[in-house]
Amino acid sequence: MNSSSLQHKTFLFLLVCASLAFAAVLWPFYDAVFWGVVLAILFAPLHRRLLQRLPQYPNLVALLMLGLCLLVVILPMTLLSLSLIQQATHIYDLLRSGELDLGAYFKQIIGALPAWAVDLLARLELTSMDAVQRKLSAVAVQASQLIATRAFNIGQNTFQFLISVGIMLYLLFFLLRDGAVLVARVRDAVPLNEAHKRHLVSKFTTVIRATVKGNVMVAASQGMLGGFIFGVLGIQGAVLWGVLMAFLSLLPAVGAGLIWGPVALYFLAVGATSKALILAAFGVGVIGLVDNVLRPILVGKDTKMPDYVVLISTLGGMALLGLNGFVIGPVIAALFMATWDIFAAENNSRSPPP
Repeated sequence: MNSSSLQHKTFLFLLVCASLAFAAVLWPFYDAVFWGVVLAILFAPLHRRLLQRLPQYPNLVALLMLGLCLLVVILPMTLLSLSLIQQATHIYDLLRSGELDLGAYFKQIIGALPAWAVDLLARLELTSMDAVQRKLSAVAVQASQLIATRAFNIGQNTFQFLISVGIMLYLLFFLLRDGAVLVARVRDAVPLNEAHKRHLVSKFTTVIRATVKGNVMVAASQGMLGGFIFGVLGIQGAVLWGVLMAFLSLLPAVGAGLIWGPVALYFLAVGATSKALILAAFGVGVIGLVDNVLRPILVGKDTKMPDYVVLISTLGGMALLGLNGFVIGPVIAALFMATWDIFAAENNSRSPPP
């Protein structure tokens, strides 16, 4: 065997092993590293503009951007999490004490239904009031216990959470300060055509910025609007429901309607027609309008991907990777489409003319 070929293969094997070992070392702090990279990409354009004004102070510029990230991202998320934990614990206390009884609400809905609907539920064996009431109450208590347990675990794991946030911020500082050099080194190491590398890097950063910026803005807008209308209508746990609507709004098209829709139907069933109409009109005309108007502008326009690809990749990413998947899923889809575009262009350029 050729000595140089053997050395080349040995070096590639060593390169793969070293890369996998380094990834395994970083894996316990995967979330911190991932969001450090995402925030660095998001704040990079503003960092570049500020660095052009203060080119002799790169450390100061990176620190200023770090402070801005703390003020704009970390602090609001911390305050929202504390409020969410407080309301989840309060709802758990109401369920445990019996002041909030989902089984009684179900009984009200059954009593308000027309005869044909009651007959249909009877065929499905869903009209046994006592059994359904006990089951709903048990499910509600179990769900609230899970929420309270998670909240307690968050309190217990505060130190670990602070370590992760510290690692993320520490990494973010150096990614902002030295990001251009790191990107240049990675691009030099990748054995691809320069035009292809430029296209892939541009696609990667564009999709991350559009996905995070667009989805977070849509989610925040829908969550605030949903929490506002729930508070106006006197629904308990408005902040909790608003956060759930914000989380579900990461799923295009369906999103927040999974929360406000059933509540509007409940109001209609128990005779609170005015509340049902107000909530339905606000949900369709305001909350839904935010999704239909902002998401195509902020996400689809920049990523240049069809809406169905964004939807499927977001759902698949979140099913596979949890919350981080709403970023990683569309990024993988965009890189998939970009690489196949490059392959098709290269293949067509090599094909002889007819």
